[in-house]
Amino acid sequence: MPPDAEARLRQAAVDLEASFLAEMLKQAKFGEARGAFGGGAGEEQFASFLRLEHARQMAASGGIGLAENLFRSLAARHQGGASS
Repeated sequence: MPPDAEARLRQAAVDLEASFLAEMLKQAKFGEARGAFGGGAGEEQFASFLRLEHARQMAASGGIGLAENLFRSLAARHQGGASS
């Protein structure tokens, strides 16, 4: 696989893991306001940005291993298709 295609594939796998992690953080209510001083539509929007950035950093740092497994699987599929 050409290096540029490998880099794009790896980045796509990391992006997918980040999206997955962001959704998991949302379900865990990470970044939601606590107490009497939180709330509102603006805070909800910015909380999603916070979750997404945390998820991106987690995925870029190795995350839960989903990106690496996706990358290996897709790279193997690409290699299998290239030799056929």
